[in-house]
Amino acid sequence: MILGLDVSTSIIGVCVLENNKILYSNYIDLRKIGNFFAKAEKTRTVLEEIKKGFKIEHIYIEEALMFFRRGGSTAKTMSLLQRFNGAISWLCYKIYGIEPGYVTPNGARSKCGIKVRKGQKAKAVVMDHFVDTGEIEISYTRNGNIQKYCYDMADAVIVARAAYYLLSEMQQNNP
Repeated sequence: MILGLDVSTSIIGVCVLENNKILYSNYIDLRKIGNFFAKAEKTRTVLEEIKKGFKIEHIYIEEALMFFRRGGSTAKTMSLLQRFNGAISWLCYKIYGIEPGYVTPNGARSKCGIKVRKGQKAKAVVMDHFVDTGEIEISYTRNGNIQKYCYDMADAVIVARAAYYLLSEMQQNNP
């Protein structure tokens, strides 16, 4: 089984995948927790619960952004995200005894056959894919917008699926 995580300091998307089938898709809401370490502690609790329910063999985490984009995150935000990504990676190692693998957002989407054309927003393209397939439960606000956490859950599925394809390729190349 593969545990895929889309890590951010506000919402962490979580997916457990086996044989490319989604067994578990959820999120960890950290928006009301202000303290960095309290966020990590809540994440630890959820990761330990997942360990009780699933025999995780591989962990893949979406790699945090490593470059600036116009209108994107500030250096302070990127630094915080890198630190939090590292903390969650360490928790995964301590809880599961598995060193996580990492996949870039573009690389993960590419492995899953999701193409984002110039001018399109990647999160919207990924969400359209899941709205069409119905593979994950999508919740809406009272105004008819997709709940923010659904985007993180979708990204976690993409990370786990990319891991599945990467691991399958490695297995084929090293029989």
